[in-house]
Formats: sequence, C-alpha cells, structure tokens
Amino acid sequence: MLRKSAFVLFCLSALIWALLLVPALSAQGGNVDVYGRELPADAASYDMQVWTQLCDSTRTETSFMSAVTVYQRICGDTHMFDKLGDSLVDLDENLDLIPGAAESWEPSEDGLSWTFHLRPGQVWTDGTPLTAADYVATFRYMADPDHAYDFVWMWQGIIKGWSEAVAGEITPEEIGMEAVDDLTLVIHTEGARPYLPGTVYFWPPLQAKALAEIGPNYVLDPATSVSSGPFVLKEFVAGDHLYLEANPAYTGYRKPFLRELRGIYGDQLNGSFLAFQNGDVDRVNYVHISPADFEVIAADEVLRTHYLPNFGDFRTDYLFFDTYTAPFDSLQVRQAFAKALDRESIVSNIIGEQFGIPAYSFLAPGFPASDTEGALRDIQAYDCPAAQALLAEAGYPNGEGFPAVEMKLRGESDARANWFIASAASISECLGVEITVNNMQFSEFMEGILARPTTIQFGAVSYGMDYLDPSNMLGVWVSTGRHSWRNAEFDQLVTDAGVLVGDPEGRTQMYKDAERLLVEDVGGVFLVHRIQGDLFQPYIAGDCLRPDRQGVSALHWGNDWCWGSFYITNEVANFDTYRSR
Repeated sequence: MLRKSAFVLFCLSALIWALLLVPALSAQGGNVDVYGRELPADAASYDMQVWTQLCDSTRTETSFMSAVTVYQRICGDTHMFDKLGDSLVDLDENLDLIPGAAESWEPSEDGLSWTFHLRPGQVWTDGTPLTAADYVATFRYMADPDHAYDFVWMWQGIIKGWSEAVAGEITPEEIGMEAVDDLTLVIHTEGARPYLPGTVYFWPPLQAKALAEIGPNYVLDPATSVSSGPFVLKEFVAGDHLYLEANPAYTGYRKPFLRELRGIYGDQLNGSFLAFQNGDVDRVNYVHISPADFEVIAADEVLRTHYLPNFGDFRTDYLFFDTYTAPFDSLQVRQAFAKALDRESIVSNIIGEQFGIPAYSFLAPGFPASDTEGALRDIQAYDCPAAQALLAEAGYPNGEGFPAVEMKLRGESDARANWFIASAASISECLGVEITVNNMQFSEFMEGILARPTTIQFGAVSYGMDYLDPSNMLGVWVSTGRHSWRNAEFDQLVTDAGVLVGDPEGRTQMYKDAERLLVEDVGGVFLVHRIQGDLFQPYIAGDCLRPDRQGVSALHWGNDWCWGSFYITNEVANFDTYRSR
C-alpha cells in the first residue's frame, strides 16, 4: 500500500514537473537555426527557410569564387557565389565600409600600406583556422599570369608589384601581400592609395591548403570543398542545380537564418519572371524583367509593393570604339556618332523611364565626382544637323564612303539588345551609315574587348562600380584599361588624383576634369544611367531591407551582410511555392 501510494505520488510529481517544464522545453526546442538562435517571431518554420533563384543555363561558368573568375561565375546574377568565405570588408546599405573577415584596418603613417586585423576564431569547415596566409595565397593566385585571371586590371598600379607580376616580370610571391602573423595582413601599395580597403570588398579567400594540394576547383566538389563563410557546398551539378546549406561551423559576422540557398537552371533571361509568378523562385533582378513584365508588376498592387528600386552599382550603358584604327581614329567621326544618338527618345520609347535616365557622361548621378550640375550635357547631346556636319568634316558627307560597321554586344537579353538596336538605328538614320548589330556570347565578347589589339571595332556594353571611388569607374578608361582609347592628359589626371591625399576637393575636381576629357574626346558615347531594382516574394524579410540614409528600402549593391538577415516569413503559407508542393 505504501509502495503503491509512493508510486502514485511519484507519477503525480513527475506530471507536475513535466507541465512546469513545457514552456522551457518549448523555448529551448522552438524555431531555431543551426546556431541555436531563435528565428524572428514572424518567421516560418526552419525547414521552410530555403531561398531559390534561377541561374542561366546558357552561360559558360567555371567557379563560384570571384578569386577564380568574375565573368564566368556560377549562377553569377543570383548572388549564389562567394558564400564560402568572407571578404576582408563589406558594405552596408549606405555603401559605407563595415568589417567583414577583418574587424579593423588602418593605413601606415606614410600611406604606403594598409594593415587588416582578422577576427579571431574564424575557421574552415575542415577545422583549419582561417588566417592571413589564406588571403595572401588568394591574391597571389589572382596575380599569377599562368591562371589568366579575368579581373587582373583591378589592382594594376595599386598593389605593389601587381602589374609586374601579371606581366610575368616578377613572381606572384613578390607582390605586396604580407601575412605578418595569423591574424594580421598587410597590403603594400605602389603609392598612397586611400581607397585601397574598398578594392578588397569582392574577394573572399580560397583556402591556401586546398589551393596548393588540389587547385582552385576544390570548391566545386562537396567531397573536397571547404568553407569559412556562411554557407557550405551541399550539391552541385553543372547546368542543373547548385545547393548551398548553412555552415554550422561559421563564426563570422553574417550567420544566416536561411537553411539553404538553391540555384536552379533555366532560361534566366526570358523565364525568370514566369518562374517567379509560379512560385518557383524568390527574387528576380531587374535585368531579367522585360518592359512587358514591368507593366504586369505596375498593375498588381502586391507585385508593385515588392519591387524595390535602387541605384545599384551606378551602372551606365554606353557605346565604345577602337580609336586606334579607322574610321574611329577620327575625333569628328566619334563626335558625329555621339550627337546622332537620340537618348531621350530611346529612354522614353524603348528603355522605359522606370529603368533609366538619359546619360551624357559616364559617372551616374550620385556617384562621387559625377556631373550633378549638367555641365557636360551639351557636349554629346542629340543634334542631328551638327552630327551630319561633323561627319562631312571627317570626309564622309551624307555618309558617303563610310564603311559598314558592326556593333557588337555582350550577350544581352532581347529586351536590352533592343536598347542598342535602337541606338544603331538612331545613328544610322541621322548619318546615313550602315550599322549591323551582333549579340555575341558573353565570354567571346570579353575576350575581344580585352585583346590587344582589340577585335571589337565598335561595341556597346554596360559598366558598374567595383568600389565607391572615381578611381574605379574612370580607371576603366585609362590607356591600360579595357578600352582602346588613349588620352595622355586623362591618364595623368586619373593617376595623379588616385594618389592625392589631404585635398578631397582638389581630388574631386581632378576627376571631374578627367571625365570632361573623356566626354569631349568621345572615348565612349553614353546612352543611359540605369535605375535598378529587385522583385521579391511577399514572404521575404530581413534587416537588409531597412531604409538607407535616403529612405530607400532595397537590396543595395554590395551589402552582402544581407545574407545573415534574410528569412522566410510565415506568410509563405498563403502562397503556392516549391516549398509546399
């Protein structure tokens, strides 16, 4: 009897304790991520924290690390790349530098080097510590001419010895990258380079150990891939799918709430919006939204609300020439082409005012040193009679005797190709010259534009910033850059401004003077400054979309810390998506 009573009391006591523990157990075992953090209160269950985007099945792709390739990154338009590591610095929504893998950095007293201090405790998924040596090995890899890196121009004249290394004159080990100890990286520069920290934003490290033992393709195989970033490779089948899952060993600054990132392949240029409408993808970039799609968005309150425009990377679309050979070695010919381009009409009738504003110079409004006063506007403004007179001065009255030319494009979508087809038509109609348009494969175009001598006589392309300084955008036009145009005074101004310290107003004016030369000498004919944006599903949320200083809420260019803030809200239950099928 006593034994039975004791048993009953024990059971009753256990039941009471169980009831008391329910709230605690619920809180401990609630909706948490791989780091044990409670998800936001309005988040869907963790198994629903999956983000999918459409990748381009037509592109040649070789790596999802920018240190291996920039122009052939896997799922390159979807932000699926560079998730296996952290760059030294990052950007916030205001384009201000914030700590990335480095918690702090400072220049030397003489301005000839920058020291970056890595966050302690960062590790690769194989347990190897992340150290300054990984960044040194990565930059040496990019500087090695044997690897034919497609973005070597980035640090020419910036990192000490870089230009000589890529030219094969010194070894990559001699460039100005120094690991003082595991957590201290020093970058030596050719001169004072106050903008150096902004140039290292795009490049998460390769692991020095795996790079030496296996080579750069170690990242492509889940069996050999290691990560020090917020995600780790789960599956990759080229041309079919890419799956990245949250890295539980990650100790960095942007731990993701998302459980998985997925890239699926298809007709990205023409099928992204349809996939979005079908609930198969979670975000579509403006590049893959046609004018017809945009009409649908504008007419739908939900879609319209979740299309978030932004200034992006201050991208400008423009025409360019091989100015070293006829007929574009003639300034009058280039000026005639510039004044024969009816930008206003093309933006209003072809591009759409929701996608851009007419461009009369290279630097978009709001970019440092840009022509906000409109002082350069009249130089290339549309004036067909003036254009015809210039062409006649060049020896081609009414276009007579002018050779047929081909405008080459860089793998543009049909909608964007129409921008340049309209440009060719405007120039042709005004000047009486024959212009055909050839929309090339992306990689073939880039090989042609970078070849010396170039194989592109006349082309059209866009360019956006890689870091927020005029040295970047205008640096594209120096004689050692991507274009076959040379102006010695322009080169000198850009070079001198790049090393000027202590006189920000003087430096800005030098860049303004340089851009005037670019516009007057017609290194390029400028068409449109893009207005960019992204279309999100209504159930995408995160601090990333908080307003910037101008009150703009968007996925701003460069703020990759966003991937530690995005999550799927419980509103996803109200939609038919791939998660519930």
